[in-house]
Parts: sequence; C-alpha cells; structure tokens
Amino acid sequence: MLITDTGVPEQHIKTDRWGAETMARLADGWCSALDRSTMMCTIYDNRPWICREFEMGARECQNERQNAG
Repeated sequence: MLITDTGVPEQHIKTDRWGAETMARLADGWCSALDRSTMMCTIYDNRPWICREFEMGARECQNERQNAG
C-alpha cells in the first residue's frame, strides 16, 4: 500500500476497492515498475516507501521475487 507520496507515476498506481492506493501489478503478479530484463526498478528515485524498506537482494526480496514469478 502506498502510504506516503514519493512521486510514483500514475500508471504504476492502482486503487483497490476500499480506496487505498497500491502499486499496480501485471497480470502475472509482477510489479508494473520492474524491468524484468534487468530486474531493476524503473522508478527507483520515486519508488514507494515499502520498496525503500526492502534491501535489494535480501532474503525478503528474494522470497518476494520467487513467489511472484
């Protein structure tokens, strides 16, 4: 869920049925801002707070990638 305004571009934001803003996901579950050819964030400087909390390559990050793919 997006809880602070970091400048995430509108095309990467989805509003759920309760009105909360979240990062948009593609049909296969991957984040819409992830460049899968490089596995890098395309909006890194404007990534949401929750993404800033994950250390890239950390166990939690790897688990999320594995579960999404």
